Amino acid sequence: MLVKTYGSAIVGVNALMVTVEVTVGEGLGFFMVGLPDNAVKESAHRIVSAFEESGYRIPGQRVTVNLAPADLKKEGSAYDLPIAVATLGSVGLVKADELDKYVIMGELGLDGILRPIKGVLPIAIEARRCQYKGIIVPAENAREAAIVNNLEVYSAHTLKEVIDFFNGEGTLEQTMVDTRAEFARSLNSYEYDFADVKGQQSVKRCLEIAAAGGHNAIMIGPPGSGKTMLAKRMPGILPPLTLSESLETTQIHSVAGLMRKEDSLIAVRPFRAPHHTVSDVALVGGGTNPKPGEISLAHNGVLFLDELPEFKRTVLEVLRQPMEERHVTISRAKMTIDYPAAFMLIAAMNPCPCGYYNHPTIPCTCPPGAVKRYLNKVSGPLMDRIETQKYFKRA
Repeated sequence: MLVKTYGSAIVGVNALMVTVEVTVGEGLGFFMVGLPDNAVKESAHRIVSAFEESGYRIPGQRVTVNLAPADLKKEGSAYDLPIAVATLGSVGLVKADELDKYVIMGELGLDGILRPIKGVLPIAIEARRCQYKGIIVPAENAREAAIVNNLEVYSAHTLKEVIDFFNGEGTLEQTMVDTRAEFARSLNSYEYDFADVKGQQSVKRCLEIAAAGGHNAIMIGPPGSGKTMLAKRMPGILPPLTLSESLETTQIHSVAGLMRKEDSLIAVRPFRAPHHTVSDVALVGGGTNPKPGEISLAHNGVLFLDELPEFKRTVLEVLRQPMEERHVTISRAKMTIDYPAAFMLIAAMNPCPCGYYNHPTIPCTCPPGAVKRYLNKVSGPLMDRIETQKYFKRA
């Protein structure tokens, strides 16, 4: 018997629907087709153990699973649940009447417990666009999915709960979130307050002007003068996020798997501060399995690069195009993915290798020419894209 369930695959920061087709026939074995990666292929072992712990047994026959469209790469463990439900449906242990009305996603533990997955928000958005009745996800992801209106969101803790739901032998908790109320509640709940900064009036004035116009800024000053402290407080003086910007930012963080269980919406501007050893792929995104980089995680917020000259020159140069175009395109042989990257760059650096060039009380110990070589580590084209440049002394 052929049974279909429906899941979703993440492409960039969006989702595409995936049909999980399972059929049971003569023979032995568990076969999976449709470009699954290793994590998807390993689901067979998790499913077998989850069946046994939930009181079911996988059929002693040949089980064939097809993930359609077959030319789209399937990644991650989120397909465990739809494959498990479709497998039981193919042998008559799950009623298939309602399966085509829901998108089902979740990772299975060996004991049948459902574990959280990445990218639930774009999956829920795509499910609503495709006019599904609802979505079934692990309980930890339910609040994140529930911010999508006109879609029933059901949370489940175990595989047994999902099976009982489709068989009419139990119910699942429906999660509902008032998106606008949640957004208003979380708005402007920043950890650091710009008003706490004492002194450095001219620097604060420069940063306020930069924030008002959305300009990039660089602070040049000696160690201990407050560059990092001021940068951490920049999101608090930026204009509040709109609901549209909040949803867009949440979608990126959802794909990256950075959403916490208690959060359903990111209502404050993000602040990202990668270490100077970061690679160019980690900064702009990409990789073998493309993922958002730091500049996309800072979308609608602040990207802070401390000790700017210590970053590898190749890493800094890849920032030039995203800073102008406000998005980054990752091109690979099999796909091209576009990530949003409308961030405000805040950079900080010392004026010289020792940090005390032109300091009023501490002499600079750098040899002749060292200051110029140090400043030349940051290219002219990159500095041209940083509109606000401020040198300040220790307070």
